[in-house]
Amino acid sequence: MTHNYPPFIVAKFGGTSVADYDAMSRSATLVLADKNVRLVVLSASAGVTNLLVELASGPESRVRQDKIDTLRALQQRIISRLKQPETVGREIERLLDNVARLAAKAAESRSAALCDELVSHGELISSLLFVEVLREQQVEAQWFDARKVIRTDDTYGCAVPAVSAIAALAENTLRPRMEQALVVTQGFIGSDAAGHTTTLGRGGSDYTASLLAEALSASRVDIWTDVAGIYTTDPRIVARAKRIDTLSFAEASEMATLGAKVLHPATLLPAMRKNIPVFVGASNNASAGGTLVCRDVPAPARYRALAVRRQQTLLTLTSLEAQPPHRFLADIFGILSRHELAIDLVTTSETSVALILNATSATSGEADMLTSALLTELSSHCHIEVETGLALVSLIGNALPQTESVCKAVFAELDAFPVRVICHGASRHALCVLLPAQSADGAVNALHRSLLE
Repeated sequence: MTHNYPPFIVAKFGGTSVADYDAMSRSATLVLADKNVRLVVLSASAGVTNLLVELASGPESRVRQDKIDTLRALQQRIISRLKQPETVGREIERLLDNVARLAAKAAESRSAALCDELVSHGELISSLLFVEVLREQQVEAQWFDARKVIRTDDTYGCAVPAVSAIAALAENTLRPRMEQALVVTQGFIGSDAAGHTTTLGRGGSDYTASLLAEALSASRVDIWTDVAGIYTTDPRIVARAKRIDTLSFAEASEMATLGAKVLHPATLLPAMRKNIPVFVGASNNASAGGTLVCRDVPAPARYRALAVRRQQTLLTLTSLEAQPPHRFLADIFGILSRHELAIDLVTTSETSVALILNATSATSGEADMLTSALLTELSSHCHIEVETGLALVSLIGNALPQTESVCKAVFAELDAFPVRVICHGASRHALCVLLPAQSADGAVNALHRSLLE
């Protein structure tokens, strides 16, 4: 049976947009300004997730208490501004007591599952507070536990959503509430089949908003953050960077994957599956406009943006003996697969393969990826070289492999920089170069000046 539901918007607010009472009030005003917003997804308040992650690492009791006191003070500053703080204050105090209990447990025995349960409290607290801010503006708002809908596997720390289960749960439990009132829920968190709390990885609140929009066939997803859209590059690197008013899904997806910080890399996948536009704007300056990401952009420019990803590791593996190239590559990638090492970019020759690894995606950097067990197994097949302190600079555009002048234009600007690896041709939308981290900002400035200004 097909239902024709009225169009609605999912609005997601990042940590800076709910950092304190004033930020929450601005975000509430944004929600109320558009009657089509029926579902609000929140991150934890700025700084809270970092505190919770530190608590999950099991610090000694004095440090642990200091962090819990800091966390309590952050929430109390918001609660103290509420007109009727009693009810929500008691509930948040209960959650903070639970944080203290879990942090003490983490000090005795750490686990990924315990970490997920602990860090989930940031979103639970911010969403409870935001409901009260909305109610103060005479709005009928309901709090909803996202874990009832966001079903995932049990890969704690970076859980994989079960899309069909989410669709069924959202239709049965979330949509009826949205028809009665404005619903406020949490990003980043979910639950596995056993009911244990899971998380989607850092920055996963954008992903939650997109998953719920897909499940409920929303008309748009609004991502409210601290920047007015997506820029040609990070304005902190290039002051002349300009906002891009419209991006295609393919362009924005490449930008997110290759280091642009505005969107979580997985955010666009659910939106693309249902062709749901995604708007990115600044909650503290909504009148400044933003960027709309959608399926089709008429006559997009050849060169669109530059992205930088730091903390990159180059792993070069060279065969120890003469053997057919296909066998060497099969052996190497078989080992990498068994050790679940995520490979980002690859270049190969007959006897060696160079792999670019993204340490920012690992919980504790390079050590998390290149385990002793992995290196031991690889060493029986090849000579290993590991190079750290690198950055990946990527040019995003359209039909780049088919553009005769692209390499000439890029390498003319990079002539003075010590490029380690080049990846070009696999993607229509990106050309990537790996170089020492200290050279990244200079390379971005040179390329931006030449190609994007």
